[in-house]
Amino acid sequence: MIRKSLLLAAGISAFASPALAATEIQFWHAMGGALGEEIKAITEEFNASQSDWTVNAVYKGNYTETMTAAIAAFRAKQAPHIVQVFEVGTATMMSAAGAVYPIHELMKAAGETFSEDKFVPAVASYYTTPEGKMLSMPFNSSTPVMFYNKDAFKKAGLDPEKPPKTWPELIDATKKMRESGATQCGFTTGWQSWVQLEAFSAWHNVPFATKENGFGGLDAELAFNKGPALKHIQNMAEWSKDNTFKYGGRRGDPNPLFINGECGVLFNSSAYYNGFKKSIKFDWGVAELPYYPDVQGAPQNTIIGGATFWVLKGAPQDEYKGVAKFMSFVSTPAVQAKWHQNTGYVPVTTSAYEMTKKTDYYQQNPGSDVAIMELSKNPPTPNSKGVRLGNFVQIRDLINDELENVWAGKKTAQQGLDDAVASGNRLLRQFEKAN
Repeated sequence: MIRKSLLLAAGISAFASPALAATEIQFWHAMGGALGEEIKAITEEFNASQSDWTVNAVYKGNYTETMTAAIAAFRAKQAPHIVQVFEVGTATMMSAAGAVYPIHELMKAAGETFSEDKFVPAVASYYTTPEGKMLSMPFNSSTPVMFYNKDAFKKAGLDPEKPPKTWPELIDATKKMRESGATQCGFTTGWQSWVQLEAFSAWHNVPFATKENGFGGLDAELAFNKGPALKHIQNMAEWSKDNTFKYGGRRGDPNPLFINGECGVLFNSSAYYNGFKKSIKFDWGVAELPYYPDVQGAPQNTIIGGATFWVLKGAPQDEYKGVAKFMSFVSTPAVQAKWHQNTGYVPVTTSAYEMTKKTDYYQQNPGSDVAIMELSKNPPTPNSKGVRLGNFVQIRDLINDELENVWAGKKTAQQGLDDAVASGNRLLRQFEKAN
């Protein structure tokens, strides 16, 4: 009787034992607020779809803070499996050859189906090697667009359904808005280096830097202190004197100037689309970036902003199977289409774009496809694939500093851009020497 009881108890205990715990995958990201909630929803959906892996998504601050934290963690042998890194950190991540597990190698080793061809060309070209092999997984991509106040256009006697296509047309429109009292200033811009120099150069098919903007080698040098880019910054300096252009700060700092109706036009990331839907009270639209009609080859295509998921080495090899499964999941058409529609970022795969087109999303959200049309306007050229330069986070800060000197009248456009190029080239040589 005692033996039977013991056997019965053992059987019950065995039957009641918990299942093997899922292996945890550490994922560090830079998405706060509503975007962070979307990241959380994606990871929870993946975790619920299978029982072998649990992705733990951890917010580590803004892009710079997240990349810095990941590098420090790798050196301390405590790196996460996955880290979200913004596009200007690409060259830095590429140089960390011993730290990075390239996506194309990861997916092949894990037996996951993967092809670079499924990604939008302007996205894929930025994160691949010269041989076309992808290094990190594209996720949240955006590009600069022109947001404009349709109500202000109407008040100024302008057709709100025909936004200006060229810079001369835009300046004429902003003048009419101010003269009619529709707005106090013409336009403002966020992310000034990215929008008004990097994307501007790609849109006009001129080099931002030599060596295919850094794609062709570490010995690249900055080249935006001449040609159309110099002319444009000179124009902006003049426009700042009469409030045609009003500077409102870096990143998204100028957005309130547009949201409150002070400026009639805003140049900034397409990723702000969904946020503007919730915060703007007037009728507004989205249009492609203007171009200078006397520049041959314009408009070409814009370049991406945003970030990708990089995989770091150092974890047990069997854990990378779960990392690869998660990468496959986040790049599926359904996940990418949902991310695009819920956030305003562009779909990074053509299938996600096609899936969205089959719905009424673009009809219900006019202008939300402008970013995709800009990115895919023409096949990327050596001047329009993007900018891949070492120490580019610091270089952007230098450029921002000098542009602010120009807007404040402390330097001419030529002096400011020359100084930015000289200081930036010193950082490029430091990066080249270290790598």
